[in-house]
Amino acid sequence: MYVRPAAAAAAAFLGLALTLLGGTASYAATGPGPNAGPLGLGGPVVYAHRGASAYAPENTLEAIDLARRMGFDWVENDVQRTKDGELVVIHDDTLARTTDVEQVFPDRKPWRVKDFTAAEIARLDAGSWFGEEYAGAFVPTLRQYLDRVQRNRQRLLLEIKKPELYPGIEEQTLKVLGEAGWLDPRHVSQRLVVQSFSADCVRIVHGLRPDLVTAFLGTPPVAELPRYAQFTDRINPWHTTISADWVAAVHGLLGAHGRAMEVDTWIVDDAATARKVQEMGVDGIITNAPDVVREAVGGF
Repeated sequence: MYVRPAAAAAAAFLGLALTLLGGTASYAATGPGPNAGPLGLGGPVVYAHRGASAYAPENTLEAIDLARRMGFDWVENDVQRTKDGELVVIHDDTLARTTDVEQVFPDRKPWRVKDFTAAEIARLDAGSWFGEEYAGAFVPTLRQYLDRVQRNRQRLLLEIKKPELYPGIEEQTLKVLGEAGWLDPRHVSQRLVVQSFSADCVRIVHGLRPDLVTAFLGTPPVAELPRYAQFTDRINPWHTTISADWVAAVHGLLGAHGRAMEVDTWIVDDAATARKVQEMGVDGIITNAPDVVREAVGGF
């Protein structure tokens, strides 16, 4: 389903051109204006949610490699912390859904990420649940993930997951990003966005690194939007919770970096919904099926 050679080749060429020109598909980083798309071409930016997760096991290196082969620059991931303090890339706060932890460690229910060491998690198979062809895929550490995104010349929408479970995870995430070379001016201005469902988490990240582009996951009432604009650049809502008027209200505010705020909505996996949110004026669409969305809206 994902093999669309002409579209993928065009997107890959554009991504290479953007890299060579020093451009970006993120208006919040460069300021071309709401819903302008890369180089002002129009169409929302398409973000591969947990990698190309409709076609490969989510949050694995295989999923971001596939997104790259499909021609997508932007990938999204989730960050949590192990018992011994390692940051790993996984969505759930338990390991059961996307690994074989129940077979490897049958007596450790409920198999919370924070109750396992990084070495224990590294033993788990994070691919077979999705398909036998992915047997042996593993839960990557954040550093492993960053290195692969860098190798692929991709861009990262990084979500700090459930920060209330992991005190200090904001500072630790920034530390790992810095050690991996992701906090230099080029990455910060063009290749990285940090988001969370926790307003406090986003506020902390903004306070520690005011230069970073940040996003709040949720749909605040219009009356509360100015408060969020003080510490974030984007409001990223679930697609069922928004209207064209709400999107316009977000665009009407200047965010933390003095530019019009952006709306990147999730999780949109079908063409009809993609076109619907495009008509609402969203700037980006976060999707498990990026090829479907790209074909529907002409985004990149």
